[in-house]
Amino acid sequence: MLARALPPFSPHLDVLALVLVLEGGYLWALRRLGPKSVRPGEQQSSGHQVAWFTAGVVVIWIAAAWPVDDIGEHFLFSVHMFQHMLLGLVAPPMLLRGSPAWLLRKLLRPAWLKATFRQLCRPFVALIIFNAMIVLIHWPAVEDLALRNESFHFFTHYVIFGAGILFWWPVISPLPEMPGLSYPGRMVYLFLASIVPTVPASFLTFGSTPLYPFYTHVPRIWGMSVLTDQRISGLLLKLGGGALLWTVLAVTFFKWYSLENNSEGWDALEWRDVERDVRSGLSRNDEVRGPAR
Repeated sequence: MLARALPPFSPHLDVLALVLVLEGGYLWALRRLGPKSVRPGEQQSSGHQVAWFTAGVVVIWIAAAWPVDDIGEHFLFSVHMFQHMLLGLVAPPMLLRGSPAWLLRKLLRPAWLKATFRQLCRPFVALIIFNAMIVLIHWPAVEDLALRNESFHFFTHYVIFGAGILFWWPVISPLPEMPGLSYPGRMVYLFLASIVPTVPASFLTFGSTPLYPFYTHVPRIWGMSVLTDQRISGLLLKLGGGALLWTVLAVTFFKWYSLENNSEGWDALEWRDVERDVRSGLSRNDEVRGPAR
């Protein structure tokens, strides 16, 4: 019965080509470029990194291929929202966790690109960009255009994914020269990120009229009405996205707690801003004491 409710199978060869290029290019870079690119003391790659990156590629494939893309694009907005969550909240941190520092340095080699990326992935800027993109792309007029224009539809997916990379960078930064937030900073950042989507989610969950005209004219499957579909999408955005962010926040807290209570003490907490201030303060003290000697 479920199989009859699914749209006809589509191979999505463009998506298959994309994931093969991503995974193949990654593995080729590890084998060919890694040995010549790592800095002294750096690890070329690890099994965990390969697993994380491959998992991220699989998530992209699931989100953009049959049946998720077909159902979301032609039948249910809730599945479309689930697709966007996979592309913006799930795949980006996996790919970042799987990317060695030397590989990201190569991707960001142009000075202008690195400088631009550095500014865009600052915590406040990244948070604003990500949430602004979530609101804008799910604005009824923009969403309607994306559903009626395939090229624009793909463009919105790239925007969501790119905004997701920026959003997760302050939490998962593989580059020492572009460090992320300290553990307390990450928790505050993730807490704020879990609050902002409440506004668009509320419009979807508690709306009494359909917000997306496109979905009022498509065939209904699984016996789901337009308003029920819309309310489920709001719950996915708020509860699903919130659960993911709070899970990462909880993991961050326990890592912080573990480091605080290990033998290394406060030095292991990676309070980067505090360490920087302390070091600069010590340097100034040395300068003051120097002439007195």
